[in-house]
Amino acid sequence: MSPRAASRLSAILLAVAIPTGVVLGKATDRNQPMNLDADTTDCAVDDAGGPCLFTGNVHIVQGTLDVRAARADVRRAAGDIQRVLLTGSPVLLKQQLENGSVIDARASNVEYDLPKDTVTFTGGVRLDQPGRGAISGERIVYNMRTGQVQGGGGGAGQVRTTILPKSAKPAGDGK
Repeated sequence: MSPRAASRLSAILLAVAIPTGVVLGKATDRNQPMNLDADTTDCAVDDAGGPCLFTGNVHIVQGTLDVRAARADVRRAAGDIQRVLLTGSPVLLKQQLENGSVIDARASNVEYDLPKDTVTFTGGVRLDQPGRGAISGERIVYNMRTGQVQGGGGGAGQVRTTILPKSAKPAGDGK
């Protein structure tokens, strides 16, 4: 994968780690090297396009961002990442935020659509931000342009959102 493609993937994975839109992940993570480990990798040599597949025990680390999945399917066009689909049982994402707290996300599938600036979590979704709250459901979509989060329970029930009162937030958080 070219350095440009890796940088775009880094931005995508950072976006995935901030679905609640409350506090951004560490900005310095985007400038850190990205390490991708998998049992197998199948990627086009050129940067023109085509799939780049990482399968089996996929582990992506960049700064404080830590992603684990069974498979990562990265789709490019003209050298730019257009779509990333992470699948697993489940996909796990964790990242430290600027305020020092950690956000955890869990879903069967996580899809980032770069042209639409959306991140879609599906299948047993749970997003936790200690000291702030949580959201869970079968489908949660985060629009990076607008900051809007939409959720649906699918056939498994309703979306549940927990917002902690200000008094329950960590000292010094200020938000």
